[in-house]
Amino acid sequence: MTSQRFLLILVTGFATTSTLAAAQASVKVEPLNLQGPRHLGDQSQAAVVRDYLHAWQSFRAALEQNQPELLEADFVGTARDKLASTVKQQGEQGIRTQYQDRSHDLQILFYSPDGLSIELADKVEYDVQVIDHDKVVTTQRESARYLVVLTPAEVRWKVRVFQSVPE
Repeated sequence: MTSQRFLLILVTGFATTSTLAAAQASVKVEPLNLQGPRHLGDQSQAAVVRDYLHAWQSFRAALEQNQPELLEADFVGTARDKLASTVKQQGEQGIRTQYQDRSHDLQILFYSPDGLSIELADKVEYDVQVIDHDKVVTTQRESARYLVVLTPAEVRWKVRVFQSVPE
């Protein structure tokens, strides 16, 4: 499949003293250049991208609302455990974090021969706002690169590994 664009609203307004404006993140999917023996069909590729971007929504909502259970639908294993721990810790400190994705540049790197995992890289730009007891402490624009492993579950792909790596 050639490069395609997906638009996704990642942040909705949340009642705080100051919130990040809701906007659509641009999403670019690089042409497939898989390392490995298994072919990834167009429908599977679209599902992986859709489910990964939905995981970002869950990630954002969990941190914004300090509710780690919001991660359950889209994360499993170590990714879920690490993110849930972060959400719990910030909640205990009276902190909330809001993310506004600006763009995702996705590249699917590997599809396992058994079909049980897909690895992708995401070069993402986002704004992050830290709120301490309903007072905005900081707002920053960030750029990061993530390596992600997704695994199939019930009816969707779930994030099993979500690791920030140097650019």
